[in-house]
Amino acid sequence: MRKLTQLVLITMALVATPAFAEMKVAVLNYQMALLESDAAKKYAVDAEKKFGPQLNKLKQLETDAKRIQDRLVKEGERMQQAERERLELEFKQKARDFQFQSKELNEAKAISDRDMLKQLKPKLDKAVEEVIKGGNFDLVLERGAVIDVKPQLDITRQVIERMNKLR
Repeated sequence: MRKLTQLVLITMALVATPAFAEMKVAVLNYQMALLESDAAKKYAVDAEKKFGPQLNKLKQLETDAKRIQDRLVKEGERMQQAERERLELEFKQKARDFQFQSKELNEAKAISDRDMLKQLKPKLDKAVEEVIKGGNFDLVLERGAVIDVKPQLDITRQVIERMNKLR
């Protein structure tokens, strides 16, 4: 809310000055520019291959635990005590395994995502800088801070194209 108030005040101040009519303004969706780049798309495919087997194991654990839980709910009262206790213990073990493996997968994925971001951020920053200089923009706003914008003022696609050209 505070950022919005500041943005409104800045915008009002800019509108009030005659120089604003000469300003070149653009809007950029920084996150979209990053995620829609070829490098980010390649990373997503590679990450799917890398983490896919672990994700499949998690899905299998979840399915197994759900199957045991359903059996306990449906047949629990008719089961012998020893069988019910064995199933409850198996369910708890699968739930613990799921939590542990899920946490490990999330941590590994987060580390991998941070590494990818470290590699891509300088390229994205350079692409943004080049597009801003090339377009001679005086002011570039983050798309999230803008309610509505004409498509011709959005430089996100230009930044993505520029980033894809950088190697």
